[in-house]
Amino acid sequence: MTRIAYLDPVGGISGDMLLAALLDAGGDRSVVDDTVESLRLEGVELSVERTSLGDLSATQVTLRVAERAEARSATSMLSIVAEASLPERCRSLAIETLHRLARAEAEIHGVTDLDDVVLHELGGDDTLVDICCAFALLDTLKVDRVVSAPLPVGRGVVAGSHGPLPAPAPATLSLLRGVPLEGVATPGELVTPTAAAIVSTVVEAFGELPPMMLETVGVGAGSARHRDRPNVLRVLFGTPTAEPARGEIVLLEANLDDLTPELAPDAQDACVAAGAIDTWLTPLQMKKGRPGFMLSVLARPAAERSVAEALLRHTSTLGVRVQRVLRYELDRATREVTVDGRTIRVKIGLLRGRVVNVAPEHDDCAAIARDVGRPVKEVWAEALAAARAALEAPVESDELTR
Repeated sequence: MTRIAYLDPVGGISGDMLLAALLDAGGDRSVVDDTVESLRLEGVELSVERTSLGDLSATQVTLRVAERAEARSATSMLSIVAEASLPERCRSLAIETLHRLARAEAEIHGVTDLDDVVLHELGGDDTLVDICCAFALLDTLKVDRVVSAPLPVGRGVVAGSHGPLPAPAPATLSLLRGVPLEGVATPGELVTPTAAAIVSTVVEAFGELPPMMLETVGVGAGSARHRDRPNVLRVLFGTPTAEPARGEIVLLEANLDDLTPELAPDAQDACVAAGAIDTWLTPLQMKKGRPGFMLSVLARPAAERSVAEALLRHTSTLGVRVQRVLRYELDRATREVTVDGRTIRVKIGLLRGRVVNVAPEHDDCAAIARDVGRPVKEVWAEALAAARAALEAPVESDELTR
């Protein structure tokens, strides 16, 4: 079933507060350590400890990094992430986040070429750690959708590398265009530029808590102390309830008339590896009567960039069309049944907790049929019957329909 993470920025949001909340909710510390190691950064020390803010218990992350003699360029930051051994989805989201930061800095400083953008205080190791570790933890926590409450913003002055700046910082405001904000009396920086870049990249919707069955809550504390509110970020994790999920997906398409047909399945596999939900081919008659086909791919918005890059790398197209569409989705559960002593996975579609679709995994049925010398249809039918019998027991949704 779909897993939702709902951001509740009571005291604002920063990169370290997000990491702390995700760890507090059960995120694995070793994932953070492995991510830092993959970035090949020297002198990074990260501590995780419990803290109390009045009656509220939370996790606090303290990150210490080596000082740099000069700021990194955006290009240098992107190269570090591109060369790191990160999961593809994590790398894609991190690169998109850094691109957003670079575009914001370019706008503020009047730079037209992103290669010339220097990220000053945002070019440190802490920015890379915050961004990459946040996406790595969201991935391992199996979060499919991120929703957020409106972000609180205060007024005042914050320190910048070239002197004092108004709060929110210009880069933060640039990144938060189109994001609902809530003015509060709390002075200072409640939303950091790094957090603004992460939020604008991964959050699908802003507003009230969506209908969900609450599983766990992570509470991350910041280092500042506010007089009027606890400086914490809460992240609520749960699964949707009531109506079937209606989510936004992207449809990516490319018309191909000069790609060797044998390479089309390889391109489809590459898209799936990059985060595609589904992919298919449609025959076409191109200009001048040439035969061709259209490669279509469905993906979540967060995977749009990585899937588009996979299409560009693995096909002969010079461009990819992208459309944003809405679709209703059944919740999905999986069961396993045994046929001829072998295990077959069974996909189960659920509508408001009721089973409406049951389908044995064809590849599993075909493999068993080859091994035992039976027709695939017999193995499939036997697996279906076993699954229906097993469904007399309660079904628990465990993953999103793919």
